[in-house]
Amino acid sequence: MAKGDPGASTRGRRAAPRSRKAPTGDPELVQLLTPTGERIDSVTGPDGVEYRVDFTDEEYRGLYRDLVLVRKLDAEATALQRQGELGLWASLLGQEAAQVGSGRALRAQDMAFPTYREHGVLYCRGIDPIMPLGLFRGVDQGGWDPNEFKFNMYTIVIGAQTLHATGYAMGVVMDGKTGGEDGEAVIAYFGDGATSQGDVNEAFVWASVFNAPLVFFCQNNQYAISEPLERQTRVPLYRRAAGFGFPGVRVDGNDVLATYAVARHALDNARQGQGPSLIEAYTYRMGAHTTSDDPTRYRIASEVEAWQAKDPIARMKAFLEREKIADGDFFTEVDEQARREAIDLRERVLAMPDPAPVTMFDHVYPNGSPLLDEQRAQFNKYFDSFEGSAH
Repeated sequence: MAKGDPGASTRGRRAAPRSRKAPTGDPELVQLLTPTGERIDSVTGPDGVEYRVDFTDEEYRGLYRDLVLVRKLDAEATALQRQGELGLWASLLGQEAAQVGSGRALRAQDMAFPTYREHGVLYCRGIDPIMPLGLFRGVDQGGWDPNEFKFNMYTIVIGAQTLHATGYAMGVVMDGKTGGEDGEAVIAYFGDGATSQGDVNEAFVWASVFNAPLVFFCQNNQYAISEPLERQTRVPLYRRAAGFGFPGVRVDGNDVLATYAVARHALDNARQGQGPSLIEAYTYRMGAHTTSDDPTRYRIASEVEAWQAKDPIARMKAFLEREKIADGDFFTEVDEQARREAIDLRERVLAMPDPAPVTMFDHVYPNGSPLLDEQRAQFNKYFDSFEGSAH
């Protein structure tokens, strides 16, 4: 698990490479790890902030382990859906670095508001990966205690979680939990398509006006289901922040180091009471929007192949090999751990008991209601009529 802070002392750590500026050819993109695995010591973003990270070898290996495990568990969930064991699944394939980088940048007291695809952030917050699979299998509400894990429930309604996050962040200010290192920051995840939703823009307004300690984290994976980015905006998404009165920055979302550095800086600012900011993690959805989608109908193979060359796991592995931080035994051990955890996840999904149909009436209201009791009784009568019949 990565714990290092950008800008921290290098004492007792691996010597950092020399500073190299402007590595990508895109002056608007913060990048600390190139697609070929070359490490950049620091880079100054268009916001004037110098971004860098300073991890131990163990922490670098921990980030790689996170990326591999998250991808393997996600692939297992996709396979389960294809085999009829899940009703639906929204894969994060290709977006692992954006999620692990930002997820590991969160402190224990910070609160996260996800969409329905943040399986990597969920993993980083210490939640058992089986939890959302109950929801997608249709056997439970897919619930966990948001207060225990500081990670809110999955939100299916596009962009709605940004308003929830804004209200929560306003409450943090009212409770006096900003202004110091032990302050609380909030992060809200959403996709590029969600930026066209009224909820997201309303959240921008409220967060700005009330100086909420909130980081808006947009995973720009290039497609809002089948609609490409150019149907959402005429300018880079991060520039929208300026119109609402807070800073924005674009980061290479396939670079786990840069994502960590940018997210940690924004979260620290929020924690210190400096208000909201917008991060655009520029990445790519390698698979389908969900398992009910066919991306071959709206994008070409050459585009996918170009992004495969920017794979977040491949570049991290290349970096570890280049710097001799990890060897073949380490990579084999990580792959074996991922295989074991995927098998365990599959076995636990298949062992989930099917709930009795009448349980659909449970938890509708905290204290029940006469009308609900009547509906339950009618359903039981109807359901019992099938017993022993020819139906």
